[in-house]
Amino acid sequence: MASRRQGREQALQALYSIAVGSREPGDAVGEVLKDPATDTEHRLFVRGLVFGTLDYSDEADRVVGPLLQGWTLERLPTIDRLLLRMATFELRCSPETPPAVAINEAVELAKRFSTEDSGRFVNGVLNAVANAKTQA
Repeated sequence: MASRRQGREQALQALYSIAVGSREPGDAVGEVLKDPATDTEHRLFVRGLVFGTLDYSDEADRVVGPLLQGWTLERLPTIDRLLLRMATFELRCSPETPPAVAINEAVELAKRFSTEDSGRFVNGVLNAVANAKTQA
């Protein structure tokens, strides 16, 4: 059984393929889930994360944009922008995922796939998103 961390990584791969490779979302998800042994629950998690992130991206950008002190979304590395959208979607729309888990997973993916400073940056922005949610 695949882990949620693997699912988030696969969702990030699909989102990157869509953003950079101009792939169709269904094709990108199908590519990352090509292993026929992947269980249904995992497939549903990845699909939900990808399509939820895509559907919520405008709202995520509105939430995250004001928190990017001295930056704009367009200037961020693509991976960072995608992780902020995906984690904001999880923070705001997936109550079954504890906020600390959504933030930690995004930070770990940023450290692994983005710039040297991305982990700290993503952590700071997502903590602000989580705090804004609890104050709302």
